[in-house]
Amino acid sequence: MARRRERSPRRPRISRRTSAYVALCAAVVALFSVLVSLQSVLYGTPLPLSFILGAALCVSPLLSISHPRWAIGLFTAGALALPLTVVPELAIRSPWPWSVPALLTFVLFVGVLTFLHGARLGAFALILGAIASLLAPLLRPDMVALPESSASATADLIVTTAVASAMFLIAALIAGRARVAAELTREKEHSALEEARRALVEERTKIARELHDVVAHSMSVIQVQASTAKYRIPELDDAAIAEFDDIAATARGSLTEMRRMLGVLRTEDQSAELAPQQGVDDIPALVDSIRRAGVEVGLVLEGGETAASAAPAVQIAAFRIVQEALSNAVRHAPGAQISVRVRAEARSLRILVHNPAPPRSPDGHGGGYGLRGMRERAEILGGSLSAGPAPDGGWDVDAVLPLDAGIAADTTAAPSLGSPALTTPLEKENP
Repeated sequence: MARRRERSPRRPRISRRTSAYVALCAAVVALFSVLVSLQSVLYGTPLPLSFILGAALCVSPLLSISHPRWAIGLFTAGALALPLTVVPELAIRSPWPWSVPALLTFVLFVGVLTFLHGARLGAFALILGAIASLLAPLLRPDMVALPESSASATADLIVTTAVASAMFLIAALIAGRARVAAELTREKEHSALEEARRALVEERTKIARELHDVVAHSMSVIQVQASTAKYRIPELDDAAIAEFDDIAATARGSLTEMRRMLGVLRTEDQSAELAPQQGVDDIPALVDSIRRAGVEVGLVLEGGETAASAAPAVQIAAFRIVQEALSNAVRHAPGAQISVRVRAEARSLRILVHNPAPPRSPDGHGGGYGLRGMRERAEILGGSLSAGPAPDGGWDVDAVLPLDAGIAADTTAAPSLGSPALTTPLEKENP
């Protein structure tokens, strides 16, 4: 329950998707500039054709992000047409039908398509690119007329197909791993959300069961008193006796409905709590159990007789609030001395649990629903609860409960117990 340190605002980071897109654009621009230059100088392709066909090849990886089928068609057309525009006297001395920048563009295109859209489209692009390169020697037999040029073209086709196939396999494996990691992340988030909801539901159900037990006891007393009134008060007339009988019947019916509600609240793995519910008188024993764990806890009880006369629901809520506040202090402020003060006033019960700043940093703990549960307990009874940082750097929990559960406590007029009113929201646990 130590003070949460304010973090300095961080600069927004560039997402991985944006970084990958920028890197892809840079690679495309570099490949396009090199491909056009080499195609015009080393292969003799006219410059306008080099620009057009080079753009068809190099734009395809970017186009495949949003329109994969159009990209496949555009790349296949460029890969088929570009080797046909070369001059034999120049191109015979260079790799053909795939130049080095064209080969790298092919590899990049297959990798991007496979990673983003799956192995099926990636394999389709790989096969079409290989077929287009195989058609080039058939359409330009003059490029493979000599044994040397034929061997060079065959080696070029083998290297290009092998490297593109390797990229296809690598991209497929990386994409599969990324999908599995994303699925695991979604499952973890879903599990954490379900765990948080379950914890909140269990806490509310526990409160409802405890309130039910108190109300059921009160209804049983009403039913017994109404049923025995005609025997205890002989001077009652017939009309009064009939009225008491009606009260007893109504109480029995209400008690039956309350027991039925309890059966709904308790799940199959929850057994009925047969032990008496704890109250204000049990707080010293609770504090002693915390002390035995090696934690220094100070306890001050004021107005014990008045507190003992509080409604059962108020006593249960007081015990649970102290219990949860001590648990939070031990968990979030290890080594800090805790002070607990419970004071019974004329019409309310005031609870203050305070701990100073811890001497050592607590271990990481995620947010829970303890504070929300304490607040709900107080508000159900018409009281209030606030929690937040204390002036000394520690943490305060301040609760006001009406002694009569049916009357809301006036928290604005309640005197302070040594610390200012706390207004920190309770939507999250203290750090």
